[in-house]
Amino acid sequence: MAKLSPNLRKEIKLTLCLIGVGLFALPPAVYWVGRQIVGEYSNEGGLWALILSIWLGAIMLNPMALLLILSPYLIIQTLRASRWFQHKKFK
Repeated sequence: MAKLSPNLRKEIKLTLCLIGVGLFALPPAVYWVGRQIVGEYSNEGGLWALILSIWLGAIMLNPMALLLILSPYLIIQTLRASRWFQHKKFK
């Protein structure tokens, strides 16, 4: 088995951590904010129904569920790209 470079290993760890945040931390945050702004989640299951709905949506390749889960990773990559372009612009 080939050894991974330290940079690739770091990127894989970052990706997995950010997807983990999207899977496990973001749905409860969305639920809490939604309760504050809109009110109780209409499904009778509350938080767990929302989490299950998001996870099932991701399994079924629902674009909105995937966007929610991948959003922490996408935000970090957007910030990295922005910083890279800004750095290239001033050189």
